Amino acid sequence: MLFWILLIGSFALSFFAMARVKSAIGKYSQVPAASGLTGAEAARRILSMAGIDHVEVICHDGMMGDHYDPIHKRLVLSRDNFTGRSVAALGVAAHEAGHAIQDKVGYAPLQWRMASVGMVNFVSPLLFIVPIVAIFGLIPGKLAIMAMAIGFGVMMLFQLITLPVEFDASKRAKVILGRTGMISAGSEADGVDKVLSAAALTYVAAFISTLGWFLYYLLPLIGANRD
Repeated sequence: MLFWILLIGSFALSFFAMARVKSAIGKYSQVPAASGLTGAEAARRILSMAGIDHVEVICHDGMMGDHYDPIHKRLVLSRDNFTGRSVAALGVAAHEAGHAIQDKVGYAPLQWRMASVGMVNFVSPLLFIVPIVAIFGLIPGKLAIMAMAIGFGVMMLFQLITLPVEFDASKRAKVILGRTGMISAGSEADGVDKVLSAAALTYVAAFISTLGWFLYYLLPLIGANRD
């Protein structure tokens, strides 16, 4: 019963968070920013102000795939945010530029997240493989549970590290947009705040979900050891 509660709860939490993001972006992508800048122009301006001249701002055709790539030094924006002149486009672009600034100044949580990517990529497929292998009796049940606890522990720590990275990038974005006048005070600033707050909720949801699965597999091990 607890397994199904966690499974359904994880899906429900993820769906709720994504629905909030789509709703906020859908609403504020229809609100033009008074500055008239596109998301790409805003990102390049923020990078230039921060003395970052080695990061390329590029466009891709996917939806909600906006991200900063610290390995290849690329700031990637979806086409709507790259060419869009809306409050949502500027908010997302400034958020990703905030990650580039974190990279430049050596923001510790970002460095930790970058360092843990390899481990996460190794662990992620195991979370699907181990249960299948255990079902066919190829590994002992206790070993499978231990492997799942370790795997979800790694994922949980990664999500925990991600939270300050995302919150800090959003904070930087709001300050820079307001200080430079790219976004005006009042309704535009409120729109940026709602878009970025909704986006942050997806990371909170991911952390809560992985924490729940981590405890689900860890607690039986603790109980068995006490016995």
